[in-house]
Amino acid sequence: MNPNIIDEAARLRKALHYHNHRYYVLDDPEISDAEYDRLMQALLKLEAEHPELDSPDSPTRRVGAPPLARFDTARHAMPMLSLDNGFEDEDILEFDRRVRKLADTGETVLYTAEVKIDGTAVELVYEDGRLVMATTRGDGETGEVITENIRTVRAVPLVLRAAPGREVPAVLDVRGEIFLGHKGFQKLNRQRLSENQPPFANPRNAAAGSLRQLDSRITASRPLEIFCYGVGRTSATHLTSHWEMLCELKYLGFKINPLTRHRIPIEEVLSFYRHLEEMRQTLPYDIDGMVVKVDSLPLQAELGMKSRSPRWAIAYKFKAVQETTRILQIDVQVGRTGALTPVAILEPVNVGGVTVSRATLHNEDDIAQKDIRIGDTVFVERAGDVIPRVVKAVVSKRTGEEKSFKMPDLCPVCGSTTVREMNEESGKLGAVTRCVNSSCPAQVKENIKHFAAKGAFDIDGLGDRLVEQLVDRGLIVSSADLFRLEQGELSALERMGEKSAENLVTAIENSKEIPFGRFLFALGIRHVGEGVADLLAKAFQHLDTLMDAERDRLLAVEGIGEIIAESIEHFFAQPRNREMVHRILDSGVHIIYPAPKSAAPLEGKTFVLTGTLSAMSRSEAKKKIQDQGGKVAGSVSAKTDFVVVGDAPGSKLEKAKALGVRVVGEEEFLRLLGK
Repeated sequence: MNPNIIDEAARLRKALHYHNHRYYVLDDPEISDAEYDRLMQALLKLEAEHPELDSPDSPTRRVGAPPLARFDTARHAMPMLSLDNGFEDEDILEFDRRVRKLADTGETVLYTAEVKIDGTAVELVYEDGRLVMATTRGDGETGEVITENIRTVRAVPLVLRAAPGREVPAVLDVRGEIFLGHKGFQKLNRQRLSENQPPFANPRNAAAGSLRQLDSRITASRPLEIFCYGVGRTSATHLTSHWEMLCELKYLGFKINPLTRHRIPIEEVLSFYRHLEEMRQTLPYDIDGMVVKVDSLPLQAELGMKSRSPRWAIAYKFKAVQETTRILQIDVQVGRTGALTPVAILEPVNVGGVTVSRATLHNEDDIAQKDIRIGDTVFVERAGDVIPRVVKAVVSKRTGEEKSFKMPDLCPVCGSTTVREMNEESGKLGAVTRCVNSSCPAQVKENIKHFAAKGAFDIDGLGDRLVEQLVDRGLIVSSADLFRLEQGELSALERMGEKSAENLVTAIENSKEIPFGRFLFALGIRHVGEGVADLLAKAFQHLDTLMDAERDRLLAVEGIGEIIAESIEHFFAQPRNREMVHRILDSGVHIIYPAPKSAAPLEGKTFVLTGTLSAMSRSEAKKKIQDQGGKVAGSVSAKTDFVVVGDAPGSKLEKAKALGVRVVGEEEFLRLLGK
């Protein structure tokens, strides 16, 4: 190919990347729209005449690519964790106290506070400075691959710019929030109405739907924006603070929210929250709070993670949006554990951009305490993703026609007796009413939905309506029956057809290989969520060992308390549950067990670190302990095996002496590590 053509294509691409960044990231264009269009048309013409010039990072890819048949999935190199939430100042102050306690410091900890955009989280994967993949957050471990759609978002750099004096990182995973601004959202809805299409309910749903278009040309037609807020993997090891990392991202070409406050004490964090509350309605995009992060990256590493969230960050949510409406009736739903939940059926009302027609009432005691009646005018509240709830009744608007509610004595689904279990600790009736019939169709349906959901067997195509059909027609009576479904009986169901039935049978077959933790979560054991299931999988290594485990063995697992241990023991003591497990395994399900752990020198030993070590940082010491099978706790207790003391130790040393816990200096600690 003529070198002049190659050079001209490179020149046009470089110019367009530069002007994209000026316009969409910096909001400071240097050329007119007409001049930009001329550059783009010149490149489009050149690439059309010379297809061999095609490149995935060309600015012309912003207009979209041919439609996909489906989305692939990819595992995040580092999990995209969710955040703990705070709703009051005291929640944030308590977070600060926990951070300082775990860090064993009486000094002020500095934080970075960021605006919490009400959008959709994504991860952008760069290799040698080029965008190679983009994914949704998904379940935090695995997301859908949406690379072609993300290429159409103008503020996302396809090629990174080098920060001053440095090369671009060889590997960089950037996390950000995709959203639609108010103007873009209004323009999009006006366009949809002009095309006789229904408008979107709110910007967040519109942004999420835009990212999940199989035809990226549709995504390209929507004015999506992004703010980036963090990284996963990175080969850039010179950064020491979260704020430095955000500045680095800005240099590389990413858009960072300009309202971010950096390196501030907790008192200023609270002041910033109130400032955001006041200016919230004036912003050109929706926010639902702010995110508070420990600024020091070494301290973040030292604080570490819980099973589903980091210990070094918290979301401070805005107060919930409230509206008034009327309760038309109160229905009772039956969950997978038999719990009966009253649900208020409401006159539809718009709450924070979402039409709400149902709201939870929690339980009978909650209804009685709030004196809520059928027919009442009530305040309904919704905060972010939280299920709408009825806050209180407007008693002054009662007409005398309102009716009190009583939880039914019989299950509304199967007619079996309902009971309120005793709370063993208080000796009083518990708050939850349950259906005692474990074969209740409602419980069976909910258990099967749970079994097939993401995070469990993840059976694509097995939606709620299909599960209800299968149970109502007697085709399945437990989760184990899913694996004997045949294409012929499925194709006879409503809205199925031969192809849908074939796809479902294939999805069920593909689900048969499953990690141990997800298998345990799928069983639906009370109090065993995804995090607890992972703990059990790592601790027991095999299903048979767990099924026969006694209470003391369960309680020996860190993170497993009396209530969870009792629930696990009770579940596997039931013959019908054991039979279901064996039927699942007999159907060809293969459990992927964790790799056997070799005996480690510090296996089962708990360490607490205090003071400054000379040979290594505290985060390095923590990693070395964990690499050899030990655990690092943030506070001293009777279960602590060693307290490692460096220079200027804190109060943990005195507590260790008081409890008789073994105290070791740095030299002895290195010997324990085998140094």
